[in-house]
Amino acid sequence: MYTVKEVSEMSKITIKTLHHYHKIGLLLPSKRSEAGYRLYGTKELERLQEILFYRELDIPLDQIKDMMEHHSDRLSFLAQQEKLILHRKDRLDTIVQTLRKSIECIKDGETMDNKEMFIGFANEEEWNKALIEQNEYLKTSYGMDSLEVAPEEVQNINEQAVEAMTFMNKMANSLRDGIKHNDEEIASLIRYHLASLNKHGHNTSAKDFAAQTRFFLNDDFHLNMLESQQTGLAYYLAAAAASFETTNP
Repeated sequence: MYTVKEVSEMSKITIKTLHHYHKIGLLLPSKRSEAGYRLYGTKELERLQEILFYRELDIPLDQIKDMMEHHSDRLSFLAQQEKLILHRKDRLDTIVQTLRKSIECIKDGETMDNKEMFIGFANEEEWNKALIEQNEYLKTSYGMDSLEVAPEEVQNINEQAVEAMTFMNKMANSLRDGIKHNDEEIASLIRYHLASLNKHGHNTSAKDFAAQTRFFLNDDFHLNMLESQQTGLAYYLAAAAASFETTNP
């Protein structure tokens, strides 16, 4: 039998996470010691491994719990997970090839063909699947209609997603590097980001962007999404947007 601490050390999962899995009924300890400590056996370790395989696929915990309550033997379950992870691997391999092609074009001073630029990125089915959680949240919290991606919109959305991801990564790196929120470097990042938004039909002024970042601070869904990327990122982004608004009315 293993204690929570021992399971945490061998699986690289925090004790807090294991406690959460217990709380939601996803991973229950085999028994408790006389002192009241949670104890886990081989079956619990196997179940934890299965949970972690699904987490690598970014599947929500409630969905994992439901799937695991209806699976049969461990062998067939692992075989199914292998297929899913291999599919993810194939897609990532394709994206890596697109990335390498992009690097080669830059080195050779060439312009990459638009059709090759987004090979491997999500199609409309994958985008709509990815938006399920957000759509449910927006409908429940604000009564908003669901967002759906049409086939002809995929390339445009992929471009926006890449730019948005790049912008947020640069903002997170700037925060870690200690760059002040009102630094000109940050202003340049925001300026380029807004230009990209407007280019793709999202009319966004400095004032609009500042209001949006303030909204993120008061909305748990978006706040947690930003803070999970980098602690303090939501507040850093809001401060930077407010500073940018004062100099770019």
